[in-house]
Amino acid sequence: MEELLSGGALAQLEEGRIVKGVITAVCQGEVMVDIGAKAEGKVRLSEFEDQGEVQPGQEIDVFLAKLEDSAGSPVLCYDRARQQKNWERIASTVEEGATVTGKITGKTRGGLNVSIGVDAFLPSSQVDVKQVKDVDEFIGRTLEFKVVKINYERRNIVLSRRELLEEDRWRKSREIFETIKVGDIVNGFVKNITDYGAFVDLDGVDGLLHVTDMSWGRVTHPNQVLRAGEELSVMVLDVDKDKERISLGLKQTMQNPWDNIEQRLPIGSCVRGKVVNVVPFGVFVEIFNGVEGLVHITEMSWTKISAKPTDLVRIGQEIDVVVIGVQKNEQKIALGMRQLEANPWDTVADEYPVGSTVHGVVQSMTAYGIFVEIVPGVHGMVHISDIWWGRKVKSLESLCSVGDVIDAVVLSVDAEGRRMSLGIKQLTENPWDSVGDKFKVGDRATVRVIRVIRHGAVAELAKGLDCIIPNDQANGEGDTPFAVDQELEVRILEIDAANERIIASAKASAYDDSQFDDAVSAMRRDGAETGGFGNISHLFQ
Repeated sequence: MEELLSGGALAQLEEGRIVKGVITAVCQGEVMVDIGAKAEGKVRLSEFEDQGEVQPGQEIDVFLAKLEDSAGSPVLCYDRARQQKNWERIASTVEEGATVTGKITGKTRGGLNVSIGVDAFLPSSQVDVKQVKDVDEFIGRTLEFKVVKINYERRNIVLSRRELLEEDRWRKSREIFETIKVGDIVNGFVKNITDYGAFVDLDGVDGLLHVTDMSWGRVTHPNQVLRAGEELSVMVLDVDKDKERISLGLKQTMQNPWDNIEQRLPIGSCVRGKVVNVVPFGVFVEIFNGVEGLVHITEMSWTKISAKPTDLVRIGQEIDVVVIGVQKNEQKIALGMRQLEANPWDTVADEYPVGSTVHGVVQSMTAYGIFVEIVPGVHGMVHISDIWWGRKVKSLESLCSVGDVIDAVVLSVDAEGRRMSLGIKQLTENPWDSVGDKFKVGDRATVRVIRVIRHGAVAELAKGLDCIIPNDQANGEGDTPFAVDQELEVRILEIDAANERIIASAKASAYDDSQFDDAVSAMRRDGAETGGFGNISHLFQ
């Protein structure tokens, strides 16, 4: 008492310092502590981590915030004393870059509070190597952290769990690249999905699983096969240690459906499949998972040869097809739809023999002829040389139009090549077969000029019969003695039915028979060295 009255013990109590005290009682959430002051101080029971071990008589360190409050009692803080002692310990033992263990106690703005003996700050970006959507799931967990920054003046510590995880991943990646090899089957989980594939986490190393290596079947997007976070076993396809890249395959862990394709799909077999894609040149049909075949547009129908693939099938439709070719190494299968129908060309030769007359619809016209549909799937062509007797046709449009029904004669049939030759002029008699009955040398006739060329003119003598009038046999003079559609009186100088050639003269139309005979004889004598009139016919082709 004398010591207290003299102020000896009180003199040792200094505000802002840590002092020793003894617990005298624990009641109603408060701990009474005797520090040798005039009165006992109070400490909140919640400041003790293990409240069950707080007992009277226990000696503890407390922080003396104020020697006396308004009631004359000291203001004490147990947690602050503990924090200060820990700061002193950390200042002497912990450095930036060190690894510490702490418990995440709560959430604060921009991150989490971590107790490592003192309160430290863990930014949200440093919680994990991947983005964390909800940091609440980490509260209450005791983990290891790396000390990123220590500010002793502000008593502030910044931690990172991410850096520890990345360092661990780097160590594991070194080990993986040292041991992994092509052909290994490894386990991982889908980390990220892109349009071209998925990245698989192989316990610290990311490998690329390309979309083409996900399934033997058709995959339009990786999310058809995988989902983020999914665990799976994959095969190592390639390892590039310099670029630290690993290529993975999922379908390689499964049996290749092409291994015994010849036995599963023999040539000529009929199978059912689903249309998975339609392109301008045909349709792709999935026969079973991982195996697709192409029905080329030419193999879709015997009769609808001008139809588009989209006119015949649709994506998702199930159809029957025939296997017509298998290329195992190229993983290609040729399929056919028309093979399930009767081929109209099988009976064409019997139904339309050579020489028979057929009726058909004009489908198209080209510079060299007319294409005619006889029956659906059977087409024939009328070549331009088989349209009229005599001169070649200049314009097919003047003869017929697309959609017209015309008659023609069958000239030849190639069922295997699916070709039929037709003729229109064969519907009538060849006028050159009877030209001798209609015309003789010396006959007079009225003709119409249908073509003017350098060496003369070609004129229409009769239907299917043209004649040649050389320039020197014209009535007029000058460089152009003839005009198209000009009508002339002529006399026939020569008839060559074998070569389908008639030569006439406008000048000779004014001769009497005696003069004509003399003129013809003279012309034949003059042309004897070059073969008579026949040598000029090539000039009028």
